[in-house]
Amino acid sequence: MPGHFIISLDFELHWGGSEKWPLEPMKPYFMRTRKMIPDLLTLFKKYQTHVTWATVGLLFHESRQELEQYRPDRPTYKLPIAAYDYIQNDGIGADEEEDPFHYAPSLIRKILDTPYQELATHSYSHYYCNEEGQTPEQFRADLQAAQKIARDKFGVTLKSLVFPRNQFNEQYLMVCREEGITSVRSNPKDWFWHIDSTQDESRYKRLVRGADAFLPIGKKSSFPDPKPTDPLLIPASRLLRPWTEKEARLGRLKLKRIFSEMEEAAKSGEHYHLWWHPHNFGNHPEKNLADLELILQHYQKLSERHNFQSISMAGFTEKLLHEAN
Repeated sequence: MPGHFIISLDFELHWGGSEKWPLEPMKPYFMRTRKMIPDLLTLFKKYQTHVTWATVGLLFHESRQELEQYRPDRPTYKLPIAAYDYIQNDGIGADEEEDPFHYAPSLIRKILDTPYQELATHSYSHYYCNEEGQTPEQFRADLQAAQKIARDKFGVTLKSLVFPRNQFNEQYLMVCREEGITSVRSNPKDWFWHIDSTQDESRYKRLVRGADAFLPIGKKSSFPDPKPTDPLLIPASRLLRPWTEKEARLGRLKLKRIFSEMEEAAKSGEHYHLWWHPHNFGNHPEKNLADLELILQHYQKLSERHNFQSISMAGFTEKLLHEAN
């Protein structure tokens, strides 16, 4: 099998941190994110890039009334970190027009209308799989709600999952399989990507993760054909850090590292999995989109020279299992 270029996006808007991000000062940031998503899709279409959009299920809804019809019971986290705590304590608007920070069906339709895009799940409620108090059956109910709204509203069965906050929980893979998930993004094997909880994670670990974007701290980022499992575990290779004024001088170093890792994967017939959150581009969207286009142009060159192929998470799983049989 030739090498593959995989991109997965954690599409959340405010649900990605509703328990810790005050909404009011972030409204311009999320509005820029929404306006930028069609530009992202235009780039993916231009370079024929297959992308997996792991989307929080709460974004699928048209209205608060519809959300209340689909939502399961609150997970029994010991801390008040559930999306439902935010809904109860802070409130959300009636629909996407009134509250574009917590609803996004119009953007999901744009994703589905763009070639090469896979709609996947980031759980229904941005579910935290390693937080104290919650249970496997609550996680199951969350996945069932995500699958139901995806089928009912968009006619899609969700096949790929990304654990929110990268709280990878191996014990929950059986639940994923039983609820129709065939592909799961797993974390790099580096110690600084082992995330038990985001509530008390050390600042040092976060700093090392950030430094690894520029310096060769972690292990090799590309990977050979993974061992067939159900669901298939597809390792993440690299978080695409956004352009910031603070790190502007390091931007070339970041891109050079990504280009080098992609080329190593393409030449060796291995696979490279890039990921980020669309809202990471919410500040300086023009510069972030320009950097992304450079990456996609580099992919195009590698495709021509080494048959490096773009593929979604679900597509990668189907291809690997087909060739294994």
